[in-house]
Amino acid sequence: MKKIALLITAVIIGQAVFSQDTDSTKKKSTTTITGSVDGYYRYNFNNSKTSPYNSFTSFTKTSNSFELGMASLRADHSFGKVSATIDIGFGNRAEEFAYNDASTRFAIKQAYLSYAPSAVIKFTLGTWATHVGYEMLDPYLNRNYSMSYMFSNGPFSHTGVKADISLGGKNALMLGISNPVDYRSAPAMPKSLIAQFSTASKNDKLKAYFNFVGGKQSATKKLLHGDIVAIYTVTGKFNIGLNGTLQSVQLTDTTGASKTSDWSGVALYLNFDPVNWVGLTIRGEYIADKDQYVGLKNIFAPTLSANFKIDNLTIIPEFRLDNAGNSVFYKNAGTFTKSTGSFILAATYHF
Repeated sequence: MKKIALLITAVIIGQAVFSQDTDSTKKKSTTTITGSVDGYYRYNFNNSKTSPYNSFTSFTKTSNSFELGMASLRADHSFGKVSATIDIGFGNRAEEFAYNDASTRFAIKQAYLSYAPSAVIKFTLGTWATHVGYEMLDPYLNRNYSMSYMFSNGPFSHTGVKADISLGGKNALMLGISNPVDYRSAPAMPKSLIAQFSTASKNDKLKAYFNFVGGKQSATKKLLHGDIVAIYTVTGKFNIGLNGTLQSVQLTDTTGASKTSDWSGVALYLNFDPVNWVGLTIRGEYIADKDQYVGLKNIFAPTLSANFKIDNLTIIPEFRLDNAGNSVFYKNAGTFTKSTGSFILAATYHF
C-alpha cells in the first residue's frame, strides 16, 4: 500500500511539473450551486413500536411519523485544470451517511480537490461518495426512496487520493488509496485500495462498472468487497439496472483466532416511464447471508415505487415487502415474524 501511495504521489508531482498549459486561451472560472431537499412518511404494516421499526436499511428507520430526510447544498468551482467541490447536508440522512463523524445532523457529504493535467487523467484528493453500488445518497438521484440492503451494508464514502484514467474509447479506470471505509480521519490506521473499471457499448445502450474495495480496516478487521453494476437502455422509456455484490470480512479476536464471514446480494431494477411525468420502478433484491454477518440470514425484498414529476419536484408513493430467513421483524410486543411490509410517501426537490 505504501509503495502504491508513493507511486501515485510521484505521478501527481511529475504531471504538475511537466504538464504545463501551452494553450494561450484565457482560463475560465466557473461556479455552480445546486441543492436538494426531501421528506417522507413511512408506515410499517406490522405497526412496530420499537426502533428501528422493522427497517434494517439506511435512512428510513421510523414508522407513523413525518420526517425530514436531508437538505443539501453543493458548490462546484473550476478554474482551468483545477476544480473543487463542497457538498454539505443537514438532516437524519446526512447524519447516518457520516456516522463516524461527530453526532450531529449537519454533515460534510463530500469535499475534494481535483487536478486534471491532461484530458486522459485527473487526480482527486479529499472525501467523496463511494463508487460501489447502483444507488446514490441523494434521494432525487434514485427512483426508489427506501434503500437496498446492499447500499446499507456497503461502503458510504472514501477519504484519500485517487486517479481517474481514460483508457480510450468507452473504457476508463479509477485507482486510489483511502482511509478505512467511511472514516474521514484515520491516524495510524491501515489504508485500503479502491478501484473501478468502467466500459460501455458504442451506442451507450449498455454500461458496466466493476468496483473493488479491499484492505485492512483495523488491526482486527480485513475487508474485501467486489461489486458489479450494469445498465441497459432497452428503449427511451424502459431500462434495466443490475447490481451484484460480494463482501468478505475477516475478524480477529483477542486470542489471535480469525473468522471469515461472507455475504452476497443481487438486485434487479426495472424502470419504465410511460410518459415524461410518470415513472415506475420495481426493485427485486436478494441477500444471501449464511454466516449472518448482516444478521438476516437470507432475505428477499421486492419494492414498487412510482415517480410523479412536476418540474424538479418528484412525489414517490412506495410499497415494500421484506422476507427474511429468520424471525427478525416485530409483529406484536414480544412476538417476531420473518416478514413485514411498509408504505412510504416521499417527496424530493432539486435545483
